[in-house]
Amino acid sequence: MSMFKRILCPVDFSDASAAIARTAREFALKFDADVLVVYVAPSMIQYEIFDLPAASLPQLVGDIVSGAEKTMADFVTKHFEGVRATGKVVSGDAAEAIVNLAEADKADIIIMATHGRQGLNRLLFGSVAEKVVKTSPVPVMTLRPE
Repeated sequence: MSMFKRILCPVDFSDASAAIARTAREFALKFDADVLVVYVAPSMIQYEIFDLPAASLPQLVGDIVSGAEKTMADFVTKHFEGVRATGKVVSGDAAEAIVNLAEADKADIIIMATHGRQGLNRLLFGSVAEKVVKTSPVPVMTLRPE
């Protein structure tokens, strides 16, 4: 019996995402596992700090999600050849969405990047990886790609 049957692989389409995809793909091949690749788009609440008209926020989030879905399809095709992988785009708080999806999808492990933010960047953006590690009901492998 395989140790990992379901892998959750959160990505943000940054340069680090390709390295995380390689690791998740290697795990999937080794354990004959399924991979759910997820991108979490910011929710409307996260855009309110930019003083945008409230009426334009749903359209903005919708456009971001639509663009991310196309990017996700291309990303999965490019980086997960030879494994059972699907992509999903959701919106909301990244850490919360990742943990909720791990529970709902019955993931056995989360494989994700950590960007190693420090100082003001960490204060402003927080650490999604740290929040996931602290609240995840399943093991979390974090990698800091160079």
